[in-house]
Amino acid sequence: MNAVWTEPEAPAAAAPSHQAAAKIERETHKLEKRLCREVGRAITDYNMIEEGDKVMVCLSGGKDSYGMLDILLKLKARAPVNFELIAVNLDQKQPGFPEDVLPAYLKQVGVPFHIEEQDTYSIVKRVVPEGKTTCGLCSRLRRGILYRVADELGATKIALGHHRDDILATFFLNMFFAAKLKAMPPKLVSDDGRHVVIRPLAYVAEKDLVRWAQHREFPIIPCNLCGSQENLQRQVVGDMLRDWERKHPGRLENMLHSLQSVAPSHLMDGTLHDFKGLKPTGVASDDGDRAFDPPELPPVPAMPSAVQVVSLG
Repeated sequence: MNAVWTEPEAPAAAAPSHQAAAKIERETHKLEKRLCREVGRAITDYNMIEEGDKVMVCLSGGKDSYGMLDILLKLKARAPVNFELIAVNLDQKQPGFPEDVLPAYLKQVGVPFHIEEQDTYSIVKRVVPEGKTTCGLCSRLRRGILYRVADELGATKIALGHHRDDILATFFLNMFFAAKLKAMPPKLVSDDGRHVVIRPLAYVAEKDLVRWAQHREFPIIPCNLCGSQENLQRQVVGDMLRDWERKHPGRLENMLHSLQSVAPSHLMDGTLHDFKGLKPTGVASDDGDRAFDPPELPPVPAMPSAVQVVSLG
């Protein structure tokens, strides 16, 4: 099943006389394969899309949601299950929002779509004091509207465009500011208990989405509501993650894998592990102290006997 989800068709070979163009084409094809593979792997790992699903793809006009829709359309053509896609944009009536851009793009790619017009911009500006972060209230208003629209459209899944780096940034934001080990799950039941929300880009690196958006020339629409909030903690944490990745390539991938390999017995949450009730069992366990040892450590050498210790003196 994974192969059907993830393998894109090979492009036509470039003319040998155009080496530079051929190299760009090869790199672009590798990027497309990687995006399809990672989205397909996430869908398979978490059973995100099932036979007969109607997936509501939330499209903001940013690179991430454009990329999500684009890759889902590619996978739909060869997926092992039949499903529908419908793109939904929430027009929040931000000043200067180009209302014609998304409809024109969606008509061009031939995907069914719905534009929901709700003036959440005025509400946020009225309620949130000047200089304060608008993201929290904006997100709650947007979420409630999208749940209602999903009901009206008969959508069985709601797809959001959060990628790997968003998930890791949320993990650190919750740790630093909410004192919780909590991130964005790849799949969850919505707040109202009536919808399944999925994040098909859960394994996708943001830098790949940047490159794909440039290649596909998506008509990006900036978010003027929050774009001026340059000191948002999410941006600070995002800068931290990008700096780590530059200095230590592969670190973010390891961090993502850690969220999939949790050892409750080596944390401190008594609701997940019965620390109070622990008793010696007399049976060796790989989950004991040895779990702290890095895998590359050599075996512990045998200690000398008491007789040998005395003789050495």
